[in-house]
Amino acid sequence: MATGIIETAKATNPLKDLLKYGQSVWLDYIRRNLLTSGELKRLIEEDGLRGMTSNPAIFEKAIADSTDYNDILRSLQSRTDLDAKARYEILAIRDIQDAADALRPVYDSSKRRDGYVSLEVSPYLARDTQGTLEEARRLWKTVNRENVMIKVPGTAQGIPAFQQLISEGININVTLLFSQDVYKQVAEAYIAALEQAASRGLDLSKIASVASFFVSRIDNSIDATVSERLKNSKDPREQEQLKSLLGKVAIANAKQTYAKYQNIFSGDRWQALASKGAQTQRVLWASTSTKNPKYRDVLYVEELIGPDTVNTIPPATLDAFRDHGHARASLTEDVEGANRVMETVTKLGISMKEVTDKLTDDGVRLFAEAFDKLLEAVEKNSKSRVTPKVRQP
Repeated sequence: MATGIIETAKATNPLKDLLKYGQSVWLDYIRRNLLTSGELKRLIEEDGLRGMTSNPAIFEKAIADSTDYNDILRSLQSRTDLDAKARYEILAIRDIQDAADALRPVYDSSKRRDGYVSLEVSPYLARDTQGTLEEARRLWKTVNRENVMIKVPGTAQGIPAFQQLISEGININVTLLFSQDVYKQVAEAYIAALEQAASRGLDLSKIASVASFFVSRIDNSIDATVSERLKNSKDPREQEQLKSLLGKVAIANAKQTYAKYQNIFSGDRWQALASKGAQTQRVLWASTSTKNPKYRDVLYVEELIGPDTVNTIPPATLDAFRDHGHARASLTEDVEGANRVMETVTKLGISMKEVTDKLTDDGVRLFAEAFDKLLEAVEKNSKSRVTPKVRQP
């Protein structure tokens, strides 16, 4: 009897359990061999994977650390009309199209709620509204898949571009969100964009978007500030308050953001759009690998589980959660406790606006640097004439 219970417990996949609580698992990773080896198909079937996200850093690692792209890059050697960015787009778009095709059954069975693959506009355009508009439209048209989302950063210049693109019926993943106030701007821009789309006669049920809210980087930043303050603090009460914030602010910030989501996507204005088939813009938890080795490696998965959310999980964290993760309705647990954490942040004079503004700026810079490396890797591999190793069957 006991053995049977243990076997049943082992047979249960914690990743699949997340869907029972209304959360979709997306994979924060893409690479050619994931598509060609059958691994993506296995993830969809066995782990209940429902989407994928990519970014310049992910593509840079895929190209620089593998021979997966040597064939297509060599085939483009004679194309002197193509610069490194154009070559990158050719191979990225091939991957995105193939991943979208593999996820198409999920897209269909979920009635367009899931099954998406995200492709980012150039990070160089993060502060350029018109440039973002033009590139997003071009990528959307070139990829030519209903179940693709174009990633646009949630910068002051990116948000108006996002609103315009949604109003044109282009699916958008708004990325690099850290601030609750900026999240609110994005959610309200989405509703306004759907109203514009409806006035143009577009089918709202075919328009989808997620708001990618970054998590672990908040704790990295706050923990560093707290550690510095603790070195100089002589007040036991202040020390206690500071220590209470370690590893707690990112989740508290996310819980308050989710409460905003619930509030914004309710009421008469939203219901008018929902009656026309509109889908809510789900919050997607991003940056959910644990950066601090002192914290549980599945912390930012286990503590952010709730209805109408997505968690885009990198491979190592996905493996960890499959192995020892526990699913529960955590996102709406102890919201009062989350409120107290955020009140303590304010009492201690830590400005969340300064923290999140800096994280946004850093995110834009890091993605631009990754894009630099990506284009260098494409350029290098395009010129390389090294014979790739023949893989044994």
